[in-house]
Amino acid sequence: MTMTAAVALPACVLDAAPRILLLSQDPACILAQLDGTREPSSTVPLRDDVSTDEITPLPILTHFDEKLGRYPYTGLRAGAAQPIGVDAIKRAGINVVVAGKRYGKGSSREHSPMAEKWAGVRLVIAESFERIYRQNADNIGLYTSTDLGLVERLRRGESITVDEIVAGRDGLAAAIVRAGGLLAFGQRHLQGVAQAPAVGRGDVQPAQRNAPRTLFEKIIQRHVLETPVTPADAPQGAGVFVRADWRFIHEYYTGMAAHMLHARFGRPLRLVDPARIVVFEDHTSYVEESPNHVRAGIVPNIRVMCQAQRDFVDAYQLRHHRTLTEAEAAQEGGANVAGISHAMMAEHYALPGQVVVGTDSHTPHSGALGCVAFGVGTTDMANAFVTGAVRLTLPASLRVDLAGALPPGVTAKDIVLHLLALPEIRSGAGVGKVFEFTGDVITGMSVDERATLTNMTAELGGLTGIVAPDAETVRFLRERRGVDVAVEPWMHSDPDAVYAAALRVDCSALSPLVAAPGDPGNGIPLSSLQARPRIDIAYGGSCTAGKREDFDAYHQVLAWAVDRGLRLPDGVTLYLQYGTTAVRDYCVAQGYDRTFAAVGARILQPSCGACANCGPGSSTEPGQVTISAINRNFPGRSGPGSVWLASPPTVMASALAGKLVSFAELQAGDAA
Repeated sequence: MTMTAAVALPACVLDAAPRILLLSQDPACILAQLDGTREPSSTVPLRDDVSTDEITPLPILTHFDEKLGRYPYTGLRAGAAQPIGVDAIKRAGINVVVAGKRYGKGSSREHSPMAEKWAGVRLVIAESFERIYRQNADNIGLYTSTDLGLVERLRRGESITVDEIVAGRDGLAAAIVRAGGLLAFGQRHLQGVAQAPAVGRGDVQPAQRNAPRTLFEKIIQRHVLETPVTPADAPQGAGVFVRADWRFIHEYYTGMAAHMLHARFGRPLRLVDPARIVVFEDHTSYVEESPNHVRAGIVPNIRVMCQAQRDFVDAYQLRHHRTLTEAEAAQEGGANVAGISHAMMAEHYALPGQVVVGTDSHTPHSGALGCVAFGVGTTDMANAFVTGAVRLTLPASLRVDLAGALPPGVTAKDIVLHLLALPEIRSGAGVGKVFEFTGDVITGMSVDERATLTNMTAELGGLTGIVAPDAETVRFLRERRGVDVAVEPWMHSDPDAVYAAALRVDCSALSPLVAAPGDPGNGIPLSSLQARPRIDIAYGGSCTAGKREDFDAYHQVLAWAVDRGLRLPDGVTLYLQYGTTAVRDYCVAQGYDRTFAAVGARILQPSCGACANCGPGSSTEPGQVTISAINRNFPGRSGPGSVWLASPPTVMASALAGKLVSFAELQAGDAA
């Protein structure tokens, strides 16, 4: 829309007249706003669930500087269209963007708010924001607000002050916003804070020590830092800084972090506790086979981005894991220890009671071991590198009681798809919260399956997921990692700990689920789906479904098929991608690779892949249909086609049937 009146805005969030873009469900409405031919009414339906994949599609992430400003919203879907092109936001002079619920859901990529800011956007207004997106925006100095009434005020020419923007935010968030971002704030307030003692049980007052707590609260209390700007005994909803036992980063973030840090602090940097920093190259092994990257001509950019990470690793002698292509695996004889970052953290580093932070929204994967693991953006990690302090707004917790017993063929993935479809979760009840998984089903569940639940708290909107450590945790650590740990007496939630809400799921009533294309929250029981879509691609892998027991499930279904002389039907391609080299080596030792080859599957080395549209298994045409064990099916995330989400057994059964079916249906002959 065109705003012709010049508005004086002293000490406010805008330094020019407002130019507002309402992200509508109607592509014509968006285009009319960009060219200034129409000003939409206040009744325009706003887009909900705008994901970071849509704000900055994956190929854009090869940029980590001002070039990002050319690309915001280039993946945004409005109806069937993508109405916002390269440079459109800059050309239109947009400085205020408005959207609906759960803005910025999905990936933790800070590239999204950075692209908005470098395109000229100064204020994003939405009904609600996902936690990581809003924290990333705070950290780089992009203003956000949940007050939709600001739109009409701006149209009337009123100025909006920074004080209004931070009203109602926790004190730390407000201070960071006022400082212009986290690095400026950290430089001023957090130098040397890593030397401050963490507050443990003996350091708190008796009244606090005896108060009932969740396991999450107990772990955080043992890691919170008493800084000059935050107390050690902050209440729920307040901002604090914590020390992390592990910080990890991957190649899509390291170049940006290095760029930020060297620009502000020069070279060389003084990194705090560098032995506790782990760097992964886990998203780029197969970019030469990624249609998205090849078509866009950005494979050389990927190599530059990876080299920027390797240069940073070499300069500061950091621990580094690189994923492998088939050629590299053959050359190294399979000796390299590699894989998807958050899966690797659970396999090699995280322990009960620790705090783990990483630049990936699926960092909560390690919460299956009874630690606090959560994702952060680039600036948060950059600040943590040089101060040792990680920002956290103390969240409320949801208790998820998984009661009953899982029926045969029903998995942790089916539980998550059920949770995601609940109206309260779809409306945002889980945003920013801790999901504590309990109940009889959890007691009988393996760590691999628990990790599916905690991993996908990212899709549930949570800060993290956690399972109290128990005998199964001890078994996993001893058998998988050769580590002997004891479950300490404090490592559980107190019986009368306070929760924001409790969800109870009668798991005995569940059946295999699928999530229809467009959002992981589109879950429905497969048995209720009358028209079964035919499929072109089946994909088993990713952090969520690339674990050892996921491959046990893949093998169970495919071995059943091989015993009956079944292979993939014509027109169906099956990809299986290991999450880590340890999973690959296990499968080879078990002989699974022979079964996979016999059925006609293509096996891929450990890496992120089709899940993030960066390797084989992504669709190439809009008409293609994929059944996938990954965690997200946002528009465009795994190519231009449609993606259905399902459990590992359902994905394999559907691959063999050429359409959506459960393994039980396939076995019963109901897939014809």
